[in-house]
Amino acid sequence: MGPVRRLHDRASSPARGRGPQKGVPVGEPADHAIGRSRGGLTTKIHLAADARCRPLAFVFTAGQAGDAPAFTDVMARLRVPRRRGRPRTRPDVVLADKAYSSRAIRNHLRKRGIRAVIPVPADQRGHRLRRGSRGGRPPVFDRAIYKQRNAVERCINRLKQWRGLAMRTDKLAIAYQAAFHLAAILIWARR
Repeated sequence: MGPVRRLHDRASSPARGRGPQKGVPVGEPADHAIGRSRGGLTTKIHLAADARCRPLAFVFTAGQAGDAPAFTDVMARLRVPRRRGRPRTRPDVVLADKAYSSRAIRNHLRKRGIRAVIPVPADQRGHRLRRGSRGGRPPVFDRAIYKQRNAVERCINRLKQWRGLAMRTDKLAIAYQAAFHLAAILIWARR
């Protein structure tokens, strides 16, 4: 989940210090999902994909936004249709990178009965060891299953084949999201 996309020069920056703007569509974020990051003005894409590299759910945030707060939004948008009945909203396993290693995310997944395969960053491991027996047991991490996480990266690479998605030439987040939906539909149609 979540590469950062640098903006094209023509995708103007969001207005600063103003209230609601005239002509801005309903549902458009105030910052247009554009924010300052190390690379300049960027948009962060939080993405969930299946094992066949097809996008399932995604959320856009400004470039400076953290990864972990968007996790629950991505999981809430997850809907996989079945032949009959309601769509599936609960995967068997979630594979995520170190940015999503937090106690809140692990508790969220545990409450929903979803297995989490997320590596623990070195600083969190050090904090737990420093606390001794009060630090608790380390979370279970399966390296063999974690190797399948490259499906998300391959899905992102497929989406980057569209120049408009790779460069973010649209100012409005709604237009960018619509292009993202179109690319996802085409990926699903080809597979």
